[in-house]
Amino acid sequence: MSPLVVKKSELETRLFINNEFVNSVSGKTFPTVDPSTEEVIAHVQEADQADVDKAVKAATAAFELGSPWRSMAASDRGKLIWKLADLIEQHADYLQELESMDNGKPLGRNGQYGTKVDVELTVAIYRYAAGWADKIEGSVIPVDGNTLCYTRKEPIGVCGSIIPWNFPLAMQSWKLAPALATGCTMVMKTSEKTPLTALFVSKLVKEAGFPAGVVNTLSGYGPTCGQAIAKHPGIEKVAFTGSTLTANKILSAAGLKRTTMELGGKSPVIVCDDADLDVAVEQCHVGLFLNQGQCCCAGSRIYVQDTIYDKFVAKAIEKAKEMKTGGFQDLNADDVRSPNSHGPQVDDIQFKRVMGYIEKGKKEGAKCVLGGNRHGEKGYFVEPTIFTDVGDKMTIAQEEIFGPVMSVMKFSTDEEVIVRANATMYGLGAGIMSQNISRALGLANQIRSGSVWINTYDEFSVQAPFGGYKASGHGREKGKEMLDNYLETKCVFVPLDGPKC
Repeated sequence: MSPLVVKKSELETRLFINNEFVNSVSGKTFPTVDPSTEEVIAHVQEADQADVDKAVKAATAAFELGSPWRSMAASDRGKLIWKLADLIEQHADYLQELESMDNGKPLGRNGQYGTKVDVELTVAIYRYAAGWADKIEGSVIPVDGNTLCYTRKEPIGVCGSIIPWNFPLAMQSWKLAPALATGCTMVMKTSEKTPLTALFVSKLVKEAGFPAGVVNTLSGYGPTCGQAIAKHPGIEKVAFTGSTLTANKILSAAGLKRTTMELGGKSPVIVCDDADLDVAVEQCHVGLFLNQGQCCCAGSRIYVQDTIYDKFVAKAIEKAKEMKTGGFQDLNADDVRSPNSHGPQVDDIQFKRVMGYIEKGKKEGAKCVLGGNRHGEKGYFVEPTIFTDVGDKMTIAQEEIFGPVMSVMKFSTDEEVIVRANATMYGLGAGIMSQNISRALGLANQIRSGSVWINTYDEFSVQAPFGGYKASGHGREKGKEMLDNYLETKCVFVPLDGPKC
């Protein structure tokens, strides 16, 4: 048996403010729990208003004119970000295991999704952002008259971010990488469910050589820490990933601050009768069951053309049965850690939420053809679940479940399915399965969502922007568009002597 890399007794559990790990002002702590065992991993310092004030003060000082960070050449900022990426890569095994322990997701072995993929994508986006640091440019504008007019792209300043628990490392990097590339400073609140990997990365931030106050990491709860960040007068911009309900509270508190919001979804996947059925089943499986269904763009409304519906359902059931459920530290008969592909929900709250939706599906007349129960007696495991005969007005077809629950519905015509697919408050992701590329592109153009995957799903290249329409948020993360979230545009006019030329 390979020994565990993470030693609980050595975990960093304090707040990271001004390049130092410190206890919270109140001295309060909260437990973080391993979802696969229901056991407490550690007690973490709990931040509130007083700690937010300290972090904002440090971030403000780091952004002052003449400070080491504000004066640093853009290329040197890029080098620091690249060094941070190198350090994360050097500690990849540790971070994979720590993320699995705190979040519950599998390690990701034998080509399966897991924390291995998350760490790789985290390294990739820091390196991508590092490359952008010295390529942020303004432009010269040919205005009327003999006047030089040009724009400067300038960092917004002190930014706040509130990140979720489903992809802790990735969500930290999606906010931090562009903020650092543009020269901003950051006060970040992690989820109280998964605080540990962000604290370890904060240690690497200091090791990489970032000046004090540039990055500040707080562990705490939404009402006492997140709300304090959203409304703080010293914070110029707030970035949030999470539920649409919580986003409305943050927007109310933030007032006129700049905001970016990456929110919920109820993403449709359209499986046409000319699709490669094996490809369609595989991609729908990934699109729904990846990360135990705890993904904002999960393809949870699967519309299958009626002529292939029964074949699709049969194959989807067999595919889901192949999943191995368990914790990352489980051992098989040979005393070797099992390559599980399906982990627990993140905590008891989410477990009960998902089980509640399953019961609603059954009561409202949907047919549960697979799963629908708890797996085992310990840990927050929900069996991979598939419902058929799902009506568009049923709760499981309307609301974001955030769990391993697939709803499969029939459709007859393309015109019909587009109307049904768009009949939602959300617009984050969508999938089209068809071997007729003209048909697939036509459907993709009509779908109201920020990402559309054709004959694939959940492709998350760091070079490609990601974000939603409608109640799924505003602003884009990843890709060059991510920089816009952290930049102001200043326009400068200078009258010139002599003839216009």
